[in-house]
Amino acid sequence: MPKATVKLIVTGDDFGYCPRRNQGIVECFLTGAVSNVSLLVNGSAVSDAVQLARRYHIPIGLHANLSEGLPVCPALKEESSLLNKEGFFHGKMGIRTVLAEGLLKMSEVKQELIAQVELFCELTGHMPHHMDGHQHVHVLPEIRHVFAQVLEEYGIIHTRVPIEPDLPHCSWIDPHLMDFYLGVEKDSLDTVDVFTKHGIRWPDIYIGLSTMGKNMSVSNILRAIDNATTEFLAKADSSIPSSSPSGPDQEIRTVTIELMTHPGYPSVPPVGGCGEGPDDFSQSWERLHELETLKNPELQSHYETRNIQLCAFKDLKI
Repeated sequence: MPKATVKLIVTGDDFGYCPRRNQGIVECFLTGAVSNVSLLVNGSAVSDAVQLARRYHIPIGLHANLSEGLPVCPALKEESSLLNKEGFFHGKMGIRTVLAEGLLKMSEVKQELIAQVELFCELTGHMPHHMDGHQHVHVLPEIRHVFAQVLEEYGIIHTRVPIEPDLPHCSWIDPHLMDFYLGVEKDSLDTVDVFTKHGIRWPDIYIGLSTMGKNMSVSNILRAIDNATTEFLAKADSSIPSSSPSGPDQEIRTVTIELMTHPGYPSVPPVGGCGEGPDDFSQSWERLHELETLKNPELQSHYETRNIQLCAFKDLKI
């Protein structure tokens, strides 16, 4: 099999959620465990996050949020199809339910996405290096089209497409989570053509569902990277005619991977969240477990021996 140089983007999601999550993500960046972050502009600690990113030169993108907390678009804060009766976004599963029932107005989805891009630019002074969706809302039916339009209009080239090659074989994942993950993957497969049509790009490989929370370990991360890279290169080989010349230039390829992570020190109520306090996910011990795993020197040593180079979305070729 041809050798490959692996360019690995380790993204810390939910930057801006609370000061403790921010602290953990920054610690990961400073120790070389995270190389990129995704910002929640409606997070309660977004100002702190932006200051930290500026101080430590952390590459930063937008974690578009349509499912948790409050909108940032003033026109949508009082009455909107995006909000439940309490005035908050519908939630991770709630947005999927109202979308399936035909109750979400795509014009309001676009309004809110535009408002979040504009706020990101106001806070950081630059366009997002990439843009993805909190709780994978950006690949949902209908929303995917609006999301792609906004990215194209603002010239945001890179996103995330959560299709994890080895996911169906990960027997350690809790069944209820696996059902959700497989749903996300189906939505993502249906999104590929939409994003491609709008000139949007993403890394060759996505990893992050099989390694989330308690399932994150040095061995699981390396297994996922190795298996996905092997599969990717095998597919690439099969597309090359057998008569093609071989040589040094053909032997070494570059494979790009995004590893989605959620490290940090667990949120302590009432501090944190996106307008309605921190959720169970952010309060979980699993956030600290991810932080400690990513900072494990053994993992970083394995990166070096496998010729895995950490980078950010802004480092990818356009």
